Amino acid sequence: MDYRIEKDSLGEVAVPGDKLWGAQTQRSYENFRIGKEKIPTELVTVFAQLKKAAAIVNGELDVLDKARVEAIVQACDEIIRGKWKDNFPLAVWMTGSGTQFNMNVNEVIANRAVQIAAAHGSSITVHPNDHVNKSQSSNDIFPTGLHVMTVLDIQQRLLPALQKMQEALAEKVAAYAQIVKIGRTHLQDATPLTLGQEMSGWMRMIQRNVEFLQSGISFLRDIAMGGTAVGTGINCPEGFACRFAEVISTL
Repeated sequence: MDYRIEKDSLGEVAVPGDKLWGAQTQRSYENFRIGKEKIPTELVTVFAQLKKAAAIVNGELDVLDKARVEAIVQACDEIIRGKWKDNFPLAVWMTGSGTQFNMNVNEVIANRAVQIAAAHGSSITVHPNDHVNKSQSSNDIFPTGLHVMTVLDIQQRLLPALQKMQEALAEKVAAYAQIVKIGRTHLQDATPLTLGQEMSGWMRMIQRNVEFLQSGISFLRDIAMGGTAVGTGINCPEGFACRFAEVISTL
């Protein structure tokens, strides 16, 4: 395998030549070979959407030039479509706040954005921190990513599955309405009930869980973007947080 040499504040590190990630991703990959649990692809997709929204807003606020915005957005769109999946190798086990994963995404987007710009005759540079991570911190984008991913998973996968289960149980409640059985408590026979009545309790439990999830989603819609490193919004332009929330809601 061919390697290229990347440099950071710790020195030089060899990175596989066919990969888009950079020094920080490589160091995390080498230092945290713990377990087999990888960052889920759903979070990679969500992060690409967040980076895309951030680039758009930074462009609107005139803190990122148009050429870099367009290159970053195109790179993000490729990741959202499922391209470059093999460029996100990190395990879920890493230092706090997901910094290495955030940098993995930043590095892949930055290097791909440079390639995209070069294909259009541009020689711009795109820096993982200065441009892709502009107006952000791992401390606000990682919790935001977890919130967005969780909301999408609940809405698109968990709730539909629970609702189908609830419908199936409702059918059984009606079908077994005349079948009498003995209820049991404390490992002993207790009083009679129908099998339909017993299953109605299961159905109601699922229904209540659906209600809890639907109400809980509203709290997950609160996002940390704009808080940056310690919640003060330092290094974030005025208006970024509100405009970001508007843009990400459309993606």
